[in-house]
Amino acid sequence: MTVLVSARDRYARSRAKRTKRWYAERKEAYVALMTEFERATYRLRAAYDGDQPVPGPFVYLDAVGPALMQVRLLASGQVRSAALAVHLLIEGLYASRPAPPPGVDPGKSVREMLGHVPLVMQEFEAAVREELEIRATPPAPLAVTPRRRPGSYIRRAPAEAEKSRVTG
Repeated sequence: MTVLVSARDRYARSRAKRTKRWYAERKEAYVALMTEFERATYRLRAAYDGDQPVPGPFVYLDAVGPALMQVRLLASGQVRSAALAVHLLIEGLYASRPAPPPGVDPGKSVREMLGHVPLVMQEFEAAVREELEIRATPPAPLAVTPRRRPGSYIRRAPAEAEKSRVTG
């Protein structure tokens, strides 16, 4: 009997460790990719604001590549799709001459496309929150139950209830 109980406990502990590892691996990969996306966007904004040349696309690919590969390997379909959407948008901005959408002034198109990055990032963040089950509200406080004294396993009625039975 004790062998079964200890085997069950070992299984429960190993399952908890695997769950924590699953969560930690994904969280680490998603945070690393989001960080790289933010850095890439910042470099673009700084280059356009300072009238400097935009870094080449290989600079972006070298920075984002490892983090993106981790996400592609670990993520579910929804998170992977959202991450690749952000990646393709930023990668298009790092091209030597980003192609403007039809009907958009070429001078404003890069700024407009750069403005779309936070919107697409929100979809990525929402997919990550859903997969990792991150909630915006804090968990409910734990209900505190009064501790019993050792040896007080017999439940006694309150003093008022006993008094009413005696007088009553």
